[in-house]
This record gives sequence, structure tokens and C-alpha cells, in this order.
Amino acid sequence: MTVLVHDGPPMRVVFGAGAVDRVAEEVERLGLRRVLVLSTPRQGALAERVVALLGERAAGTFDGARMHVPVATVAAAESVAAEVGADGCLAIGGGSTIGLAKALSLRLGLPSVAVPTTYAGSEMTPVWGLTEDGRKTTGRDPVVLPRSVLYDPTLTYALPAAVSGPSGLNALAHAVEALYAPDGTPVVGAMAERGVRDLASALPLVVADGTDPEARSLALEGAWLCGACLGATTMGLHHKLCHVLGGMLDLPHAETHAIVLPHVAAYNLPAAPRADAALRRALDTADVPAALAGLAAQVGVPDGLQALGVDRADLARVADEVLAAPYANPRPPVRAYLEAILEAAWRSRGH
Repeated sequence: MTVLVHDGPPMRVVFGAGAVDRVAEEVERLGLRRVLVLSTPRQGALAERVVALLGERAAGTFDGARMHVPVATVAAAESVAAEVGADGCLAIGGGSTIGLAKALSLRLGLPSVAVPTTYAGSEMTPVWGLTEDGRKTTGRDPVVLPRSVLYDPTLTYALPAAVSGPSGLNALAHAVEALYAPDGTPVVGAMAERGVRDLASALPLVVADGTDPEARSLALEGAWLCGACLGATTMGLHHKLCHVLGGMLDLPHAETHAIVLPHVAAYNLPAAPRADAALRRALDTADVPAALAGLAAQVGVPDGLQALGVDRADLARVADEVLAAPYANPRPPVRAYLEAILEAAWRSRGH
């Protein structure tokens, strides 16, 4: 009999409309007294709302979070944390802000609370990433997991359709890789299939009407499940490609994942029949890569890596970096196939 090991994220989750109003309660529960509130510049108003909710437990703010977590940004945040005597941090925003909180947890030991406003799913994983000189380094450490996560669907209402679609496909990619991960379990498989179904159902509705409360709630629930799947399993070729593309070329994180996903799925799923079957059920399709590409087009994902400004000549450098330190994968990333995946992802869907 095969022995299965399931290692799920241990954090507390509060889910529902108005959950953000409980931030002070969650911070108090953790015994934190001087919390640094993190955000991007665009989320400054939300950060100030959280500061008001925290009251005297708010030590200050840092609104300089950036995509791919540059080490210079982390250093600036560390300086502010030291200046205000922070004993913890609260990240409100998407993957950039939550990634910054993870870096502070990793480097300073600061516990964190996360309030996601996108579908990134980073809050559910022990995966951290830092970018320096065009290279993104990643690792896994349970210390970076938030102690509490507050999911409030009302905070996603302000997320534009052009952001909601790619963000949701980014989350969905976590579940796709979890389904063929070497350390997957039946628990992960069930969460992944449900998460994919939730997101595939909700995202077209969210893009069509950003104020639909049921669709927003279902999408956020799907992102929660998909993120938890990634947190419990090993990343594969899809994430390796996106980490290299993002770190080397400074590409938008969610859009990169959304564009690459159907092409890596087409490569991997023939070698992962159980994952293929689960995704067929979740997407109600006989052709998973085509369904993923169709969903991407339906929710406004940019039309190929070239639409993100990627120069075709950069693809060879990306392939070199991926092959230098490949992740576990159902099919080995042979150069010829890897170059074909990158070429397909670079071209527009119509060619």
C-alpha cells in the first residue's frame, strides 16, 4: 500500500463580506502590538482603511510593494520596519504585497496577516521569491506563511476586468500543476478540481459584471483552494517558466501565468492522465488546453507574450535559465520542446 503524506497550510482563514473589519481582532489574537501595514501605491486608500481599523496597533505604513519582490524594495521595507519598531506586518493587496510580507517574515522573522484583494493565491503557500539583477530566486519555508488570512470578496469589486481575468487564471494554474505534482494527494486533488471549477465558472461572470457578489465570492473561494493546492505540493515546469520570464524580463506576473498555462498543459497532460481527467471534469471539456486558451481569451488575457513586449530573441535566454535548474515535471523539459512551448506562448492565439 502506498503511504501518502499531506502537508497542508496551518493558517487561520476568515472568509466573507466584511471580513476586513476583523483585522484588529486577528492582530490582537496573535498578540501583535506594532503592525506595519504593507501595500502598493495604488492600494494606499485601502491601507489607510486598515490603519484606521487597527487603531493604536498600527505602527506605520509602507506602500512601496513591487511586482516580483525586488531586494531593494525589501531593504526599504526592512528599514521602515526597524524605524517604527514593528513586531508584525499586515499585507493588503495582491501577490506583490503578500510577497513583500513573506520576505519580511523570512528575513526579520515578522509574523504576518494577509488581506488579499486579487486571486493570486500567494497567501496560501510557503513559497517566497526575491528578484535581483534580473534573476528571481524562490524557495519554500513555512515561516513565510501568514498566521491569518482574511478573504473579503467586497475588496475585489474595485479590481478591473483586465486584472481580474489574468489574476484568476494565475490562481487556476496553481491547481493545474498541483494535479500532476509528484507529491499530490487525494485531498489536494479534490481541492484542485473544485478550485478550477469555481474559477472557470466565476471568472467570465466577474469580467462581465464586476459587482456580481456571488461571482466575486466564488472566484475568491476558488483562488483560496487553488492557492492551498500550490502550498501543499511541488511546483513544475509552468511555474519555473513563469518565474524565469517574470524575473528576467520584468513581466506582469498574472498575465504571464495566464498566457503560458495552456501551452504547458498541452505538453504535460499527455503524461498525466489523472490530472487530465480531473481537468476535463472541472472544465467540462474533452480538450483541456483548448478550454484553458478559450477561457483566457474570454476573460481578456493578453494575446501572447509578444503582447507583453517580449522580444522573440529573449526566448532562447529564458530556455537556458529554465534548463539550468529545472523543477520536477511529468515530462522532462527537453530543449526542443521547451523552445516550442515558448514559441507558442509568444505568438498570438490567432497564429
